[in-house]
Amino acid sequence: MHHAWVGWRFDEGRGLRAGVQQVPIGLLPTASHSFWFGSGYYLGVEDDYDLGLVWRDIGPGSSWHVGLFAGDEYGTGDRYGRYSFDVADAGGLRYRERGQLVVRHARQFAAGDWDMEFGATGGLGRIENLDDGGHPRRALGAVHAQATRGGLSLQLQWLRYHHSVDGERIALAAFDFPFEIAARADVHTFNLAYAFDMDGRWLDSLTCYNDFSTTQAGGGEGLADSYQNVTGCSLGKGPMLTYVDLITGRNMWFVGGPGVGIDAGDSDRWHSRLNINVGFYF
Repeated sequence: MHHAWVGWRFDEGRGLRAGVQQVPIGLLPTASHSFWFGSGYYLGVEDDYDLGLVWRDIGPGSSWHVGLFAGDEYGTGDRYGRYSFDVADAGGLRYRERGQLVVRHARQFAAGDWDMEFGATGGLGRIENLDDGGHPRRALGAVHAQATRGGLSLQLQWLRYHHSVDGERIALAAFDFPFEIAARADVHTFNLAYAFDMDGRWLDSLTCYNDFSTTQAGGGEGLADSYQNVTGCSLGKGPMLTYVDLITGRNMWFVGGPGVGIDAGDSDRWHSRLNINVGFYF
């Protein structure tokens, strides 16, 4: 399941949604441009979809999102086949998500030829320890900015997340794979992209980008910083959207690393892979 919600739109800018929907964290819709997303996606803080209520108030120059979530989209930590990266019951790290309140505010304005957006996000919640029934806290905070001038766009974000669990690690899962991440870290994002003007003869859209993100785990026992860089282009024609990406990572999940922010002793090297993804959307 990706999303499944019902809602009521009170007017052009205000509405309430209930169901499985995106948790409004940081840069929206995503803190990235590529098929691979940014580091935050693999930490459950980018393009994450959970079960809850979200109030949206989007007006000229300002936007608010307030979300109250009951837990992850399936309500269990042991279902690894999912799109969103959520807290998992895996190995000796037996947890699941149990609730979260997220508030996001952003302001938009013009500065010369630039369209600017600055915002902040805060979140508080709980996870459940499936061994003793305890409910450790989890929290996140982020500040984010985006600047656009014609086809050029710049994205910046700092995000800190914290799971108050015993030890330095917690498990997440998605796409049938559980893995471990640092229980608390800072995530930095710096993205640059350019959308070219296309006449539609060969392509309707062409955007090239470089997305860079890091996970700073703070040097705890068994932890190490992770890095991810994606350089590529997305090409659109009719219902077809193609990504051509070169992803390079150091100590990073999906690119030679055992998880995110985890020190495995032999993953402190840069690894790369080329990805070509062709999708048809109707």
